[in-house]
Amino acid sequence: MPAVTIRNLSEATHRALKVRAAHHGRSAEAEMREILEAAVRPETRLRLGSVLAERSRRLGLTNEDFAVLDQARDKLPAKPMSFE
Repeated sequence: MPAVTIRNLSEATHRALKVRAAHHGRSAEAEMREILEAAVRPETRLRLGSVLAERSRRLGLTNEDFAVLDQARDKLPAKPMSFE
């Protein structure tokens, strides 16, 4: 697993991180991981599966509809590409 070193962090910021971590009942390192995770993976991110499920519900599609589509699709394996 990758490790990250943060240089030139002010004492005030470091103290604030420790206080915040203690408030959440975790180590300063765990708190920093949580902050970074939240920054790069916001809760409002688009989740493709959720979007597709919601779209299907709005359109009124059922499992039976998908079964019909599955029966109609070509089930032959894809042919490998040739670069000749």
